Amino acid sequence: MSPKRIKQRWDDFEKALKRLREVLDEDPSLSSAILDGTIQRFEFTYELAWKLGGDVLEYRGVEANHPRSIIKELFKEEMILEEDLWIKMLEDRNKTSHIYDETQAKDIYDKIKRNYYRLLEEFKQKLLPVVAEIKEI
Repeated sequence: MSPKRIKQRWDDFEKALKRLREVLDEDPSLSSAILDGTIQRFEFTYELAWKLGGDVLEYRGVEANHPRSIIKELFKEEMILEEDLWIKMLEDRNKTSHIYDETQAKDIYDKIKRNYYRLLEEFKQKLLPVVAEIKEI
């Protein structure tokens, strides 16, 4: 994986995480669009996170090709701290494409607000020095 590609993915991830934070600051009781927007922003932020993690692992010579294996390797490399919650986040992310029930949507929204955003922010903080090192190359 090229340093240029990692930098681009990093920039995209940072922007997506910021946009997720913005929508989480909104009151979801005001509009169902806020709930829907939060879930959609979570989807693409999560996708960027695991792909960025995969890029960094590949750059370091670690082979992992699928989200679950990438999560396991990121945990081994101490780039994420809570493997079980990351696996749960993966499972919930997979559900979001098929949510038609408002109760399920609210449940996932609550998880995003309560846990998943924090995990994504922690991942960003863990990767800051790694990406800074790669950018210098």
